[in-house]
Amino acid sequence: MADKSGIEWTDATWNPVTGCDKISPGCKNCYAEKMANRLKLMRQENYRNGFRLTLQPQALEIPLKWRSPRMIFVNSMSDLFHHDVPLSYIKEVFRVMNQANHHVFQVLTKRHERLLEVHAELTWTENIWMGVSVESQTFVKRVDYLRQTGAKTKFLSKIYVYAV
Repeated sequence: MADKSGIEWTDATWNPVTGCDKISPGCKNCYAEKMANRLKLMRQENYRNGFRLTLQPQALEIPLKWRSPRMIFVNSMSDLFHHDVPLSYIKEVFRVMNQANHHVFQVLTKRHERLLEVHAELTWTENIWMGVSVESQTFVKRVDYLRQTGAKTKFLSKIYVYAV
């Protein structure tokens, strides 16, 4: 978690979940996996499992402590809609985002099917932006799924996949 970020399009990152697994070509050179493994070597407690999916319940309330409004990238080190993240936990993350309505939360996923499966059970306040990663024409389906969610603001993240 960082209340300052080097990512140009956000102010802070918040990782109530860490770790993931590769599901598409855009995952091939995952920066989060490299960073998680480095943080594990540095003995950072949240990365004790390296890049294996790990819920971080101790991190849930962090945005509630940040008083000044921030643009927050949610799960820069994971995917909130990973199939192993329980719906009850996703709802807890949304509860915090709903409550911390002075912030804008940017949630990004490659797991469009799971997003669509659970979106109706989530409370979509205006401060929650939902996006999908799009790597190629093959992944345009992600855009169609995003359109069907209750998010008021929707965005796309283009991933460039290079053949080497």
